Amino acid sequence: MFQLHNKIAVVTGGGSGIGQAIALLFAQQGATVHIIELSEAAAAPTLERIAATGNKAFAHTCDVTQQNAVRQTFENIGEFDILINNAGIAHIGNAENTTEADFDRIFKVNVKGVYNCLHLAIPVFKKRGGGVILNMASIANHVGLSDRFAYSMSKGAVYAMTLSVAKDYVQHNIRCNSISPARVHTPFVDGFLAKNYPGKEAEMFEKLSKTQPIGRMAKPEEVAHLALYLCSDEAAFITGCDYPIDGGFIKLNS
Repeated sequence: MFQLHNKIAVVTGGGSGIGQAIALLFAQQGATVHIIELSEAAAAPTLERIAATGNKAFAHTCDVTQQNAVRQTFENIGEFDILINNAGIAHIGNAENTTEADFDRIFKVNVKGVYNCLHLAIPVFKKRGGGVILNMASIANHVGLSDRFAYSMSKGAVYAMTLSVAKDYVQHNIRCNSISPARVHTPFVDGFLAKNYPGKEAEMFEKLSKTQPIGRMAKPEEVAHLALYLCSDEAAFITGCDYPIDGGFIKLNS
């Protein structure tokens, strides 16, 4: 079960965190993985780990906010079966203190970047008779989070795009779903704590961990396992759905 032999997967932001975990697991399960990152250096750790296992992976330098760059990258990749829209950035701020520049930056990466990949992947899938799209959303689609105004906006858009694509292309055998994680322990979290709470990293990590009713943050690998299921043939009847993976955050905090 959950094998991806003879499948070709594209993972944006596959160089670290959740994207890396997905790329590693998909390669382990037999997929040929194409990692899209802003630089070769960013993709290198994932590429090296996959190569060490004897599985197939390739790296592509591409800024997903630039449609022509995405078009060229997809043309270089050729046919593929799975698209993971994982690339994204975070932001802290409310409607008053979020600057126009920050708002535009979040929109450009988290919304337009996903649109660019959808826009150019769907014709590939239509031509080959189907495909699977998985978008990385957030619990911010579902609940109000303090000081996450622009980020919540962007992930709400990702969720809406997921539903729209699923509706429009179900007759083309294209499935589109999303995952909504709560806090996941990634290098971003460690960097955020080091920058904003120097000397108090462990204390703040514990505090943030306990905001999930289950008492800890998710591991990137746990998100990857859900992604694997949704992109496998075992999930062939699932489209137009969002899957919270949140340690009980949405339901048990309400």
